[in-house]
Amino acid sequence: MTISWTEGDDSILPDRPIKGRGSVSNRSGRFEGEQRARIDDGWLLEEDLGDRPRLRTQLGIDAARSVITRNTSPDVPFDRSINPYRGCEHGCVYCFARPTHAYLGLSPGLDFETKLFWKPDVAALLTAELARPKYRCGPIAFGTNTDPYQPVERETFAMRGLLQVLRDCSHPFSIVTKNALICRDLDLIAPAGQANQARVMLSVTTLDRGLANKMEPRASTPEKRLEAIRRLCDAGVPTGVLVAPIIPAVNDHEIEEIVTRAAEAGATSAGHVLLRLPLEIEDLFKEWLATHMPDRAERVLSLIRQSHGGQLYRSNFGERMRGSGPYADMIATRMKLARKKLGLDRRTLAMMDCTAFTPPQKPSAQLSLL
Repeated sequence: MTISWTEGDDSILPDRPIKGRGSVSNRSGRFEGEQRARIDDGWLLEEDLGDRPRLRTQLGIDAARSVITRNTSPDVPFDRSINPYRGCEHGCVYCFARPTHAYLGLSPGLDFETKLFWKPDVAALLTAELARPKYRCGPIAFGTNTDPYQPVERETFAMRGLLQVLRDCSHPFSIVTKNALICRDLDLIAPAGQANQARVMLSVTTLDRGLANKMEPRASTPEKRLEAIRRLCDAGVPTGVLVAPIIPAVNDHEIEEIVTRAAEAGATSAGHVLLRLPLEIEDLFKEWLATHMPDRAERVLSLIRQSHGGQLYRSNFGERMRGSGPYADMIATRMKLARKKLGLDRRTLAMMDCTAFTPPQKPSAQLSLL
């Protein structure tokens, strides 16, 4: 039976948060012709108003036959990247990768953090790409879309397999993550870091564990991320902190403290990204604000608009990650002063050594005679 409804209909039941998940709803993606809503049909039971049941993470297969993604964006310091997973179990409500799930016919909301995809043969695919005669070495960036060290990595070891391939051919790489699970692979990352072939950035959004649990429920706690910075630095890996995203009136007051704590842990660089709300993220973030911070929702949205020319988001190169206007300029100035005070000079991927790269042997169909 089809039930029609419109926005603002009193019979629509509001979505409620699910423990361990970031998005409040599972609203349809932009390519779908239908929208989902819970309706009070007059038979509402008391248990329907209680806690929503937990959602289990599902892992599917990504059938793509390549792993390296190329880009020409002037906003990022790399031209190639690898994302071992589609979707991210961390559940960060602000994640700018959420809209990519709409291409799969899934919701950028709860589907994004519960219906994940990976390539079981990801290491073999990377080996084949690096072995191509026309391949030219350049730093490969991990964590540019979804986190390579999300919880499911404990089961798949996809990221570890990729690092083993890069280790074997001395290929430089960088990693951005918010999960202390990265320390599991110190035996692979540390030698590369010491050889100037690896850089790591730990994303630390807040030091408030309660806030982190609401914004990024399945990521490592802030203290564990700081400890990961310490362990990586002690192992000789150039490691920095990424204060991202900075959300006006939510975590912007923590900038200096986050950078200071990271510097005390040994961080050598620091960067920031202002909150981005492209496509479906705008409504998902509004839902999250209304649920968890209704008292300041309008203030937050007002400051975001002030940083994007009166809009909640503008995708212009050079502006989408930093914003513009007085508020955005103030954030940039605070970060600059914090880096200068603590000696956290940004180190670029271009400084990594690409000269030691040795292409892997391409698998041959002919059997060895030995």
